[in-house]
Order: sequence, then structure tokens, then C-alpha cells
Amino acid sequence: MALINTEIKPFAATAFHNGAFVDVSDTDLRGKWSVVFFYPADFTFVCPTELGDLADLYEDFRAIGVEIYSVSTDTHFTHKAWHETSDTIVKVQYPMIGDPTGAITNNFEVMRPGQGLADRATFLIDPDGVIQFMEISSEGVGRNAAELLRKAKAAQYVREHPNEVCPAKWEEGDSTLAPSLDLVGKI
Repeated sequence: MALINTEIKPFAATAFHNGAFVDVSDTDLRGKWSVVFFYPADFTFVCPTELGDLADLYEDFRAIGVEIYSVSTDTHFTHKAWHETSDTIVKVQYPMIGDPTGAITNNFEVMRPGQGLADRATFLIDPDGVIQFMEISSEGVGRNAAELLRKAKAAQYVREHPNEVCPAKWEEGDSTLAPSLDLVGKI
């Protein structure tokens, strides 16, 4: 998996978004920051907690110019049914992409062989369509939207300040580092 700093591959799919079925493609991710958030399946256990966590911080992501897209190998019809029946998923305002053919999941190399399900994987994509961050966790380990928001802010900062880097636990407003020969061995 050498996807960091690679451009996303073309895709086209249907999503459930704001009460309607909408077309979504790789071109929709261009020109803005995006999070593509894969999860195994609708109507499961850890997955709704993660989608709900992202829903709770969705406006914070949008405030910094990041759009969220959730993806599973379920259909957009299943996403609609889940949205209408779950107290947690009803909060979701971002597009829920259906990938029943597995094309998008395979493009991002997170299809579980022989299962037809996506791994629990997160990708942060810059406005040029280049993957800047990825994370994959095991089935039983849920993600943290606040930490993803922190990483999105760090990636945006580094893009805007190419001669600086964000150290561990960096938060917006904290000091950064300017890599140089003088800094080697002094941290």
C-alpha cells in the first residue's frame, strides 16, 4: 500500500445525501479537501458510532473546507434505509456513497479479499486529488473524528507553509518546526 502522495483513481457512484440520491465522482473531490471514510457495513456495531462521531463534527470539518464522504459496499438504497431507521445515522449530513461493485473500495486498496467488505480506512485528500493521509484499523477499533480533524488542520497548515512541519500532538496555533541542518539532533 503505497498510496500516500498518489492521485486518487477515477470513480463514479451514487450516494444518499440530504434525502436524495446524488451522483458522486472523483471530480467532486477536486478543488477542496476531502475525507473518504470507508467502513465495513451498514446496520453493524462500531460503524454507526464512527459515522455519528463524524456527523457531530461535520460542521467543524466544513468550517475548514473539508467535505466528508462515507463509503461502504452497501447500496445507496441501504444507506437511505439506515438513515431513516437509526437515531445515530439520522444525524449524518455528508454524502453516504454506495459501492456495491467494490470499484471505489478496490481503487483505495481496502477491499477485504473474499469478503466483499471494506476495511475500516480513512483517507485525507488534498484539493489536487492527492492522498495526504491514510489510516486503517482492525474491525473492532473505532476511529476518532476529533483526531482526524486535528490531522486535517495539520495537513492544511503544511500545504500552506511548505517550509514547516507539525510535530507530534500539534494543535492549531502551536509552534511548528522548520527542518534544517541546524535542527538535526537537537529535538
